[in-house]
Amino acid sequence: MIANLGYGALIITFLVALYGIGAALLGLWKSKPAWIDSARNATLLTFPLMALTALSIIYLLVANHFEVEYVASVTSLSMPAYLKVTALWGGQAGSLIFWSLLMSAFASAVMLRKWDRDREFLPWVTVITLVTLAFFLMLSIFVENPFTRLWQTPAGQIVEKMFAPANSVLFTPRDGQGLNPLLRHPGMVIHPPMLYLGFVSFVIPYAFAMAALITGRTDDRWIRLTRRWTLWAWLFLSLGLVLGGRWAYDVLGWGGYWGWDPVEIAAFMPWLTGTAFLHSVMIQEKRGMFKQWNMLLIILTYDLVIFGTFLTRSGVLSSVHAFAQSAIGPLFFTFIGITFAVSLSFLLKHWNALKAETQLNSMLSREALFLLNNLLFMGILVVCFWGVIFPLISELFTGQKVTVGPPFYERANAPLMAGLLLLMAVAPLSSWGIASVKTLRRLIWRPAVVAVLVFIAALVMGIRNPFALFGIFLASLVFSVTVYEYARGVAARAKRDGEGWLKAFTVLTARNRRRYGGYIIHIGVVMMALGIIGIEMFQTETQGTIPQGGQLELGAYTLTYDSLAVFDGPDGRNVARAVVSIDKNGKPLGQLYPRIDYYTDSQQPMTIPGQRSTLKDDLYVLLVDWQPVSNVGATFKVYHNPLVNWLWIGCLVFILGMFFTAWPDKDPANKPVRVNKRAPQTSAAD
Repeated sequence: MIANLGYGALIITFLVALYGIGAALLGLWKSKPAWIDSARNATLLTFPLMALTALSIIYLLVANHFEVEYVASVTSLSMPAYLKVTALWGGQAGSLIFWSLLMSAFASAVMLRKWDRDREFLPWVTVITLVTLAFFLMLSIFVENPFTRLWQTPAGQIVEKMFAPANSVLFTPRDGQGLNPLLRHPGMVIHPPMLYLGFVSFVIPYAFAMAALITGRTDDRWIRLTRRWTLWAWLFLSLGLVLGGRWAYDVLGWGGYWGWDPVEIAAFMPWLTGTAFLHSVMIQEKRGMFKQWNMLLIILTYDLVIFGTFLTRSGVLSSVHAFAQSAIGPLFFTFIGITFAVSLSFLLKHWNALKAETQLNSMLSREALFLLNNLLFMGILVVCFWGVIFPLISELFTGQKVTVGPPFYERANAPLMAGLLLLMAVAPLSSWGIASVKTLRRLIWRPAVVAVLVFIAALVMGIRNPFALFGIFLASLVFSVTVYEYARGVAARAKRDGEGWLKAFTVLTARNRRRYGGYIIHIGVVMMALGIIGIEMFQTETQGTIPQGGQLELGAYTLTYDSLAVFDGPDGRNVARAVVSIDKNGKPLGQLYPRIDYYTDSQQPMTIPGQRSTLKDDLYVLLVDWQPVSNVGATFKVYHNPLVNWLWIGCLVFILGMFFTAWPDKDPANKPVRVNKRAPQTSAAD
């Protein structure tokens, strides 16, 4: 009954979305606002309908309705209720429903704004958001139906159908297979929703951008309308990437945080274009430049969002994150191709109308450096995109799927990322319009002296790796410039208004959240860079099998295998937990408890490391294997990860800066619009 209710609500949502698309187009064609308003109301109706669909699935998951194939594949009797709820996005069919739920929520939210000033945008924003929603609903209805049930035929065969085949009876397994153990980590409970929120949020700026193109609006109105959407989309996507990195570090058991996995890269690519877009729109707002470029960036971001979902769901690439191979891959590819081609056609049609109002006057001006910043982001994107699709190309032409590993990405992207760090140090010191080498040299010499002193200190401490030294120098330069710029701004305000330094700092920061929130983000990036340098260039490891009481050494650390216990844990787990004592230079530091959890429902193990974390380093111990009877002992793998916790601290500072930048203040949509004097306006809505 509940399955039929949820499936019915899903079909009605799809029909309502199709109606909304048709009504909006009809209203445009016939010039009848009533039809456009009807389409708007249809969009608002999609959210409660999708909520009913999602709640139906959650009820089936929590109530152990194993006769529903999706429930049987992602839950079990031993799973706690909260994990059964999160199983909504733990499998392919449920995750598509969750995507559609968020899409309907965001589409409905944007419909609630006041459209009096931007009436010409309304029908096109409605059409574009509903087309995106309808595509995902189509996948759920016709390809990946989460309400499909299990039926037993007279011959004893178990089949998956929505409705009963002839002479068959409903089949209910005694228990389900349970959620993949890797997805039961708290990070994976939050990680997918954050990514999805970021993905879906970027649909809204894209919809407004296309509406602006179609209606011939060449000013920056659409950017002001979507600034908050873009900031929050970028924030959620960044949070998703950070949580994914922490999950990988805690669960995958290889001592790292980022493996250049295809699905990791699939989420990283729209982040790259989204970050470039956030930097670039500031130039359009301030200088009336890069309009064509901004349109291209938001089109790329939208299609990379769909492409990332395609890679995760299609199964065409091997990944610990990807779902099983599915027939939805060709449908995704077709949708991406159509939307990209249509978007580019509109962009090319209005290309001349989007010409810049001013020209670059100096290669050292802030707008020129921002453009270079964008080109470096695009360079990283090209490297990542080529690495992801190369296995598909190799299989197409040679019949063999050849993958590229982390060394390819690291060698190709390292100089590009170093260039980004350098620009983070130089760009804040530059000025709009015209900048000279003399001016930059006058401003940068003090921060450069600090960076050189840090470089010398690193040499004195024994660091000889040239890449590490160069990275430390760049990170120090960015940090010094950021602090210097903050201090300059505070000092200027305190002198001008006679305020104390603390008040000047508070007021200055609050009144320019975008700039100073960006500085906080830059400081977070510096901390993250320090952690990355530590783990990537100075990580050491060892592995050995030792008897009980035996020892394993790694650098200054000595590990003693004390004991091992096997017991039944909660959630249907069988746990093998070792006790390992840690000494450093003969000084006892305590004990670690690496373990292997074996989930009986899914019949899969999960390795949980024992970690000792300080600001200086991480000691990361894995229980690889153990012998319950013989005196062979246990096998341990140990990693020493210097400075890695600065990566996580930097992530927290980064997130703080994002929240500070995105926090609502005066609505930017109400500010005056920059009108393009080069092109005629086709609308008088302003």
